[in-house]
Amino acid sequence: MSRARDTEPHIADSHDLIRVHGARVNNLKDVSIEIPKRRLTVFTGVSGSGKSSLVFNTIAAESQRLINETYSAFVQGFMPTLARPEVDVLEGLTTAIIVDQQRMGGDNRSTVGTATDANAMLRILFSRLGTPHIGPPSAYSFNTASVKASGAITVERGNKKAVKATFSRTGGMCTECEGRGTVSDIDLTQLYDDSKSLAEGAFTIPGWKSDSFWTVRVYAESGFLDPDKPIAKFTKKEMQDFLYREPTKVKVEGVNLTYEGLIPKIQKSFLSKDKDSLQPHIRAFVERAVTFTTCPACEGTRLSEGARSSKIAGISIADACAMQTSDLAAWIAGLDEPSVAPLLTALGQTLDSFVEIGLGYLALDRPAGTLSGGEAQRVKMIRHLGSSLTDTTYVFDEPTAGLHPHDIQRMNNLLLRLRDKGNTVLVVEHKPETIAVADHVVDLGPGAGTGGGTVCFEGTIDGLRASDTVTGRHFDDRSTLKADTRKPTGALEVRGATANNLRGVDVDIPLGVLTVVTGVAGSGKSSLIHGSVAGRDGVVTVDQSAIRGSRRSNPATYTGLLDPIRKAFAKANDVKPALFSANSEGACPTCNGAGVVFTDLAMMAGVATVCEECEGKRFQASVLEYRLGGRDISEVLAMSVAEAEEFFGAGDARTPAAHRVLERLVDVGLGYLSLGQPLTTLSGGERQRLKLATHMGEKGGVYVLDEPTTGLHLADVEQLLGLLDRLVDSGKSVIVIEHHQAVMAHADWIIDLGPGAGHDGGTLVFEGTPADLVAARFTLTGEHLAQYVGA
Repeated sequence: MSRARDTEPHIADSHDLIRVHGARVNNLKDVSIEIPKRRLTVFTGVSGSGKSSLVFNTIAAESQRLINETYSAFVQGFMPTLARPEVDVLEGLTTAIIVDQQRMGGDNRSTVGTATDANAMLRILFSRLGTPHIGPPSAYSFNTASVKASGAITVERGNKKAVKATFSRTGGMCTECEGRGTVSDIDLTQLYDDSKSLAEGAFTIPGWKSDSFWTVRVYAESGFLDPDKPIAKFTKKEMQDFLYREPTKVKVEGVNLTYEGLIPKIQKSFLSKDKDSLQPHIRAFVERAVTFTTCPACEGTRLSEGARSSKIAGISIADACAMQTSDLAAWIAGLDEPSVAPLLTALGQTLDSFVEIGLGYLALDRPAGTLSGGEAQRVKMIRHLGSSLTDTTYVFDEPTAGLHPHDIQRMNNLLLRLRDKGNTVLVVEHKPETIAVADHVVDLGPGAGTGGGTVCFEGTIDGLRASDTVTGRHFDDRSTLKADTRKPTGALEVRGATANNLRGVDVDIPLGVLTVVTGVAGSGKSSLIHGSVAGRDGVVTVDQSAIRGSRRSNPATYTGLLDPIRKAFAKANDVKPALFSANSEGACPTCNGAGVVFTDLAMMAGVATVCEECEGKRFQASVLEYRLGGRDISEVLAMSVAEAEEFFGAGDARTPAAHRVLERLVDVGLGYLSLGQPLTTLSGGERQRLKLATHMGEKGGVYVLDEPTTGLHLADVEQLLGLLDRLVDSGKSVIVIEHHQAVMAHADWIIDLGPGAGHDGGTLVFEGTPADLVAARFTLTGEHLAQYVGA
């Protein structure tokens, strides 16, 4: 009897599924699925179908929230507060480790080395073995300043006593650039016109209007400067006060204000902010007004002279950080020092992980903000590769983004290795090569936005191929090479390009055609295009940087669509346009135009309740009485882009300016988005296409797109190719940095860089038509493209 019981499975082994029942986050429509544990499950579906809502915002979010709840209330007060996702039942969750595509910190103090802890280990290594010895690990850190202090301190305990104390800390920060590696210089001609006086409106800074109380008038009426004298005629003292005066209290029309020199004021108001978070016109001003040059004192290494003088086997920490990680790994492996053996082993494993994951071409001193989304995600993976944890859930967001077909196989092997250690691996992915290695597939759809949010298929790869879902139908799609390619109308000349790893590349990029720049990750594609083409006159660049926007921002505000709509409403009803903005005069007073009222509950998740006054419509009741074409402003913002295009295209509501923007949004495949949907709810692919739609309105002859297929479903790639064709046929030149073989096959001209990554790349290995590349087959790209088109 007891022997029979032994063969029965233990009850603890029966929890082998993650059960989701009734998920309603974002556009999910009561989704219920069962995901096998210790298997690789891929979630697929068109962009905006609800994949991220299910994987990240439901399963991973609830796992993180439950882990956070195990800490004391005191500790939770320091952690991000997470609300419980809208779901009826979530069972069988394990600890979730999220490896997403969020770009890494834009702060230029953050580097690949600091983000992966490789720098911390290198600093300890140099503090133990470096000669001359200059101090503890902090002496090799470019984020630590040297400090000296002395004085008396009184300890309030029992018998109070003043004690004389001295304190010093040796840091490795370069004192000239404060560890940034670059020094900034402000071009004064971009701040003001010195032929005019302050009274005549000399300032040329965006937003500084001549009647502004806080900016311009505080200078004009401070008493330090003559407002009627042209700036060019200021005395030496006036110029000093104007540009550099310390903050000083002044009275302007009876109001106490602070006067501050122009340069510190500009540094605080514009330069201390992350450049990507600024509005486009202010970002353009900052780029014009500020020039960054390599720090002359530390030659861009960020380190003090002492830190650079301490060496191991002739290599300083600055030299080590500037090396390609594959070379640094070889150097570390060659050090034989028993006294620091555990440290060398750990550092060696971290550096080997870089090489294994396809990032051997990066250097540790590379600023983290310059990594692409795919590179940032792979850098985050490094700390998990050697982990001994099992039975955890790893969640990946398109891990193949930015990878050449040659590198995708390596990524697949890493995902399978994590699974084989006994982990549950959940992957959101569009690439058929990665979907093909899945044990289990969940296909969401059938459409995007309100047309998605349901499970269309769940099962094996063979089942998906046979199913009649959008993914199933397109899974084995293969593009064919173009029979005829367009003829160029001219060329953009690039001569002697040497940015990053480029080795004096000379290339003529043809105009009037679709040009695809390709090559393995790290071969120098972005360095060539962003370094030598972007920034020229008439070149419009649509990169992968994130759209910054609060929950008040939506597609209508971001694309500038709301302006013509507000004016049309104002004209039709003979009132002010500001009434039709939920961020201005028309806002509901109870919720300030947010549509919801937030209650902060300290370390508990805050609660958002729909505003009772406006019922979530965001506007005052009186504003909703004004109509245009029979609709009020809240009904217009609730429309989808496709609906709004029809609405503003004809009849009483005909507004050509709004219609033009809406046509562009439909063109890039965003017809399903609602105009008032918060930007924070858009997927990565949707955000890039929203940027593309915005830039399409700009006057430019050359468009540069950086991997526009990121986040695009197989079915949407066809639509993107149609859009690129329409752009070229309308007389534009389109340059695309891309790894997707369908885009390569569709190109008129291909520029292939390589042959490898980092110092093994940076040369031009092929330029010509896709047909010639397939026929030649001597590059990695040629091999993979030939396989793809079945040549």
